[in-house]
Amino acid sequence: MRKTLSIALAATAVAAAAMSGASAAATPDTVTATPDSLQWGPCPQKPESRNTDAPRLECATLDVPLDYRSPDGRQIEIAVSRLASKVPSKRRGVLLTNPGGPGGSGLDYPALLAGAGLPKDVLDSYDVIGFDPRGVGRSTPVTCDLTPQQQARGNFPPYAHTAADVAKEAPYARTIAEQCATSRTAWMLPYTTTANTARDMDRIRAALGEPKASYLGASYGSYLGAVYTTMFPGRSDRIVLDSNMGPGGYDLANFRLLGRGMEDRFPDFAAYAAEHPEYGLGTTPKQVTAKFFELAKRLDAAPVGGIDGTLFRGVTFEGLYAESLMPRLAEEWQALDKGRPLPTPPPVSENSLASHFYVTCGDSRWSGKVRDYQRNAAIDRLKYPMLGGTTGNIKPCAYWPDNRVGPPVHIGDRGPSNVLMVQNERDPGTPLVGAMKLRRAFGDRATMVTADQGGHGVYPFGRNTCANNTVTAFLTSGQRPAEDLACAAEPNP
Repeated sequence: MRKTLSIALAATAVAAAAMSGASAAATPDTVTATPDSLQWGPCPQKPESRNTDAPRLECATLDVPLDYRSPDGRQIEIAVSRLASKVPSKRRGVLLTNPGGPGGSGLDYPALLAGAGLPKDVLDSYDVIGFDPRGVGRSTPVTCDLTPQQQARGNFPPYAHTAADVAKEAPYARTIAEQCATSRTAWMLPYTTTANTARDMDRIRAALGEPKASYLGASYGSYLGAVYTTMFPGRSDRIVLDSNMGPGGYDLANFRLLGRGMEDRFPDFAAYAAEHPEYGLGTTPKQVTAKFFELAKRLDAAPVGGIDGTLFRGVTFEGLYAESLMPRLAEEWQALDKGRPLPTPPPVSENSLASHFYVTCGDSRWSGKVRDYQRNAAIDRLKYPMLGGTTGNIKPCAYWPDNRVGPPVHIGDRGPSNVLMVQNERDPGTPLVGAMKLRRAFGDRATMVTADQGGHGVYPFGRNTCANNTVTAFLTSGQRPAEDLACAAEPNP
């Protein structure tokens, strides 16, 4: 969920066949998967991992169809993990999870959730299941053969100050798309979609021997969960969607909304910095906001240690994801203001970037006309000046090959009323305005809980007890608010 901007922004962090026509002989919800049962064993351990819950994780692999229209054809491998309930008498089923992305590994996520405070009642009630989505990590990983320089660029387009800046970026975006389309894993290109990942999830459910699956997903994982419960409503138990994307997933409209997300969230940081004059960024929120634009303009003209205006905007956006990141963000501003370079961050893996491109560009169609992005950038610079020049700029999806095997999944109100959405009011990565669109699309299927707080991610990472307790009650007892619930702000601990 808390990935670097390369993943959240498109770092940070649809579809093969939808309900209307999915498989040659049946709809996705009527196809019965009969995969082999999972054979559990030790998980691959990361050398730096110190999570005390990690040794409890068990791992397995599952073969699934590359193309679900040909279920007996070529197979790919999905890596799955399990944090088993320690109390069999309280266990009620399985809780599939996803931390976001797309491009993020989910194999360690059950242990991360447990370490972050997932309540004992939830851990007792479920085997918590993680997995690397197709194309990611240990699940038949994809590549775009990105160079180290391209990896350093990530998925964050330069801030476009003019139409000429957009035109200048277009050849780079085309190059990335062509590399993905000619890479050694290009055979996976048409099939690495959110809809097929949802089908993989249903295969995992079947391999676990469960008639239904509950789900907890955040950020992009909210869209994955929305697609799963749309495609498989009869196999969906209790569905929790945290930090919600709009009903179109990571499409062009949602990418542009990130500009709105930064504007929604930045006042929280401006207030924090103003309350700490030792950083020298201003003593009022207005002064801190002015400092942002001053630094961005200065770094556009004269980068410091490789940090230009675009990267400065990205560093700032990333620092808005959690309250705990604000002190470091203020220190980074202070350093850049004084001409001191920042420590070099670890690079985002090539696979994370490549799989992000595969899914975002494969899920939906983006305009292929440079002039559309020139117009978008011009509009978004005015509406959201902090980030709009980036979120309006052109991306590799504009040049993606048109070889999709099915339409996007349409999120609607057909199915059981078993979805609980939870959302921060000031979320930079998945703004409230997008979450409201998903809420309207679900209709009576969903109830939504909003928390008067900022940051990306509510459960169990946030501090709002009203929101957290509501999610816990739903997962453990099935109790869900009768109508949408607004949780008031709570003081910092």
